[in-house]
Amino acid sequence: MLVSDLIILELKATEQIIKAYEYQLVNYLKATNLEVGLILNFGPKAEFKRKIFSNTRKPSLKGVEL
Repeated sequence: MLVSDLIILELKATEQIIKAYEYQLVNYLKATNLEVGLILNFGPKAEFKRKIFSNTRKPSLKGVEL
């Protein structure tokens, strides 16, 4: 899910966030111009992970109002 064309949001309902979910989110960030991603897990205990991927090929977020 995209939020305001700035953030990739992954929603899960599992026991816990595993590394495979984090790797997949980073791959999404690498494949797009987006730099920030969140995994939200609504399992037995709510948790989240934030991932950032930036490089010189991506436009900067400077000047973007959040």
